[in-house]
Amino acid sequence: MTESQWVSLSGSLRPALSEAEVLGPLDADATVTATVVLRRRADLDVAALSEPLAPADFAERYGAASDDLDLVRTVLTDAGLTVTDAHAGSRRVSVRGPARAMTAAFKTELNRVRHGETGEFAARSGELELPAALGDVVVAVLGLDERPQARAQFRLHKEAAAKGYTPDQVGRLYGFPADADGTGQTVAVIELGGGYKPDDLKKYFAGLKITEPKITAAGIDGGKNAPAGDPNSADGEVLLDIEVIGALAPGAAQVVYFAPNTDQGFLDAVSTAVHATPTPVAVSISWGQSEDQWTPQARTAMDQAFADAAALGVTVCCASGDNGSADGQTDGAQHVDFPASSPHALACGGTKLDGTPPSTVNSETVWNTSGGGATGGGVSDAFPVPDYQQAAGVPARAGDGKPGRGVPDVAGNADPSTGYQVLVDGQQIVVGGTSAVSPLWAALLARLAQVSGRGFGLVHSKLYAGVGAGKAQPGFRDITEGGNGAYSAAAGWDACTGLGVPDGAALHQVLGGKKS
Repeated sequence: MTESQWVSLSGSLRPALSEAEVLGPLDADATVTATVVLRRRADLDVAALSEPLAPADFAERYGAASDDLDLVRTVLTDAGLTVTDAHAGSRRVSVRGPARAMTAAFKTELNRVRHGETGEFAARSGELELPAALGDVVVAVLGLDERPQARAQFRLHKEAAAKGYTPDQVGRLYGFPADADGTGQTVAVIELGGGYKPDDLKKYFAGLKITEPKITAAGIDGGKNAPAGDPNSADGEVLLDIEVIGALAPGAAQVVYFAPNTDQGFLDAVSTAVHATPTPVAVSISWGQSEDQWTPQARTAMDQAFADAAALGVTVCCASGDNGSADGQTDGAQHVDFPASSPHALACGGTKLDGTPPSTVNSETVWNTSGGGATGGGVSDAFPVPDYQQAAGVPARAGDGKPGRGVPDVAGNADPSTGYQVLVDGQQIVVGGTSAVSPLWAALLARLAQVSGRGFGLVHSKLYAGVGAGKAQPGFRDITEGGNGAYSAAAGWDACTGLGVPDGAALHQVLGGKKS
């Protein structure tokens, strides 16, 4: 093709990986995969939908058009790539081929790099280009670059004597509805590493005298349930997620999606989960990274997958991060974590809960432990203030005074010193982090959906209904003490704990009670 037959792919710019040693070009015959995301056949406004859509109806109205799918297949096949899968509903085309064909198809270079403890992997830098015929059709090309995209948001308590709470104790302290256990619901869990041993789960739930839930592992893009045998590894994340959901909603089935820790693997896992049958009531995501560490095309593709979820009646719960208002970045600016900052995600922040089970809360403040992490939260520099937050009193972003989506929306116990008793690789440990809050909320929504007879999709419209700056919201216990760095808790919504922690019984009324 001539230069005029190529167009730049907006948002695809990848910076060179800092502090990485370039080992040389990727072998031209090495197999490379990519996920190509297509445009919708019509714009989707989730807030305008009166009822969740069935998957087939969603695909027909908002999926990829058959002509677009056929065009992408033809162009990429002619470029020497093999189309391995296509999904109209999630608008994804999966392709694979030798590195020489992949780099030619998207006009990029792929190198082998070595980066710290991560090891060796393929990486690219610069912008991708597309054959001009695909310029209006393709919105993202993910993959090619295998750098780790996200980090697990969990924190082990450093003291062996830490007691913490069992997840079901936390549920009772938050007034989770006693007449439900999530029966009939499915919760999807996204994992980008690690694994679980069935024997750990059997022992854990037997110890709690809770019926062991049905748990299924699903592999995405070559990912699989692969426990490392070390609680400090991603195993700690996987078992925390499964055990928190299982202890709080034992009647709900869990499907745990294991994918590579890349932008491609992350999106493919989420899209597969959202469009699965049966449709899950919630997706729990405890992995993320500062917004600025994502390409704009990857953020857009993920946000659109979350919008898909909302239209299908699925609520996506995301941990807001464990590194305070800077989200672990060292540039002196304030950052929020993505995908929690997606306006279609229920962003989950963290508190320190001092309670006396079964039902007495002595105090609760923002989680911010000296040397032990702090809840993420702040103001997005990638997404504008969504309609549901317009009256919530979201401040201008600390540092530059610009507006944006406020993070988090909700909160729950996350301080490792008041963390969750879990069993990981045969060891009883206490774990905290906002990683625990995402599965906590997913489990709560499963219980409420069982009672209400429906899922909640973009639940924000009801959680924020009638919101006002400095005004406590029904369904929540407001957290007004503490801070996460640049932001402080206050009455009403704040950039540390959002609207607050759940009051289960009151929240049930907010979300509409039993469907007639």
